[in-house]
Order: sequence, then C-alpha cells, then structure tokens
Amino acid sequence: EVQLVESGGGLVQPGGSLRLSCAASGFTFDDYAIGWFRQAPGKEREGVSGITISDGRIEYADSVKGRFNISSDNAENKVYLQMHSLKSEDTAVYYCALNPDPGSTAAVLGLPYDYWGQGTQVTVSS
Repeated sequence: EVQLVESGGGLVQPGGSLRLSCAASGFTFDDYAIGWFRQAPGKEREGVSGITISDGRIEYADSVKGRFNISSDNAENKVYLQMHSLKSEDTAVYYCALNPDPGSTAAVLGLPYDYWGQGTQVTVSS
C-alpha cells in the first residue's frame, strides 16, 4: 500500500523559511513523480512543484519560482520542498502526491496523481 507522509509544516513569520518533507513507502515503481500541492481555505487546490525521481525533471508554479526549491533523496524515498521568502498568501495545507508513471512530460504538475498524503499546515503570519 502506497503511503505518503508529509511533515515540516508550522507557523512562520513573513519572509521566513520552512522545509517540508514527504516520505513515500509501500511501492516498487521503476519511476515516479512527487508533486506538492496546496489548498487555502475557500480556494481551489493548486500545484506548487513537482519532480520526477528517475531523471529529476522539475516544475514550479509561477507563484513560487525563485522562492521554493524541490529536491529528492532517492535512497530514502523522500522529497523535500524548501520554502524561502514566505508570504501570507503561501498559507495553506500542503499535500504531497505520487504519480507512478510520469513518462517524459515536462509538465510534472499536470500529471494525474493517484496517491495523496494527509497534508501539513503552513501558516505565514506575524
């Protein structure tokens, strides 16, 4: 059974940093993609960043380019989202999700994600 567990959320002041972690387990896919998504109250879920594990294709949403960095530790089956220069509008529940067959597309965030974690709250406030 595929399991995704997010951690690292919390309360941070504007301009601060946080690092989210996504630990994946329970599968033996040859390749897969991990996407980070977020959902703020009253808003639709949006893609933040995604990475393919075999060749490291990365995509960022325009709203986080230059501030967020996604990386993976393939040996540990973990994906990290390092967030800098956080703004109040980054406040949301952040979810990681897994796609088991990413193919060759560059649009990593546009892949269908079949497995989801439970989410971790990120609150940016003074």
